Amino acid sequence: QVQLVETGGGLVQAGGSLRLSCVTSGNIFSPNTMGWYRQAPGKQRELVATITTAGYTNYADSVKGRFTISRDNAENTVYLQMDSLKPDDTAVYYCRVQTAWIYWGQGTQVTVSS
Repeated sequence: QVQLVETGGGLVQAGGSLRLSCVTSGNIFSPNTMGWYRQAPGKQRELVATITTAGYTNYADSVKGRFTISRDNAENTVYLQMDSLKPDDTAVYYCRVQTAWIYWGQGTQVTVSS
């Protein structure tokens, strides 16, 4: 059974940084795409960033230049370094892995105060 567990969320002031981690367990086949999505109150879940097994990345325009996604293929772990955080980044952040199936984590809260 595949499980995804996110850690690293919390409360930070605007301009600060956080690093999210998503540790996976179970059989996750390669190649795959790992990514981060977020959902703010009253809004739809949206893509933040994705990274393929080969290392190709994709970012939402709103986070380009501030967030960096990376992964450890040996550990099937994905990270999100978030710098220059803004109050608009406040949301629950979800880890997602896509192979022939799609798996989601339970989410971690990120709150950015002004």
